[in-house]
Amino acid sequence: MAKIKETFLVVVALVCFLYPAFAVKKEDLLFIKYHIHITNDLPSDLPPGVPYLELHCKSKTKDLGLKKMLRHDDYSWDTKINYWRTTLFFCNAFWEGKQRYFEAFKATRDEHRCRVYHNSCMWSVRDDGIYFSKDNSTWKNAYPW
Repeated sequence: MAKIKETFLVVVALVCFLYPAFAVKKEDLLFIKYHIHITNDLPSDLPPGVPYLELHCKSKTKDLGLKKMLRHDDYSWDTKINYWRTTLFFCNAFWEGKQRYFEAFKATRDEHRCRVYHNSCMWSVRDDGIYFSKDNSTWKNAYPW
């Protein structure tokens, strides 16, 4: 009986360990680099050169720091999906007294939708919210202010 229990535990442990590898397409696993782009498309009547959008992005293990962005600035970074598919980068955007948290890259959500346009997740910060595009032409307001 002890041998059966031990074998069962080994099988359960193997299934838990190997499941993430089978949950995604083989070519997705660990090797694809994703590009995250966030563009400041807010209107501005401030003088040129004065930053007015603040963006702070990070993951569980990596803080990308606070960025002060001018109109049409593009903030970008690359990431790969970890073995467990838990890769997550989230950001806080601050503009004219408004603040919005958003998930800029979430492995389980973005591993397929961001493959459409050169493995890129495209974000645009606008006066009514933060927009997402998987093809850089069709935009959806994913996070209203």
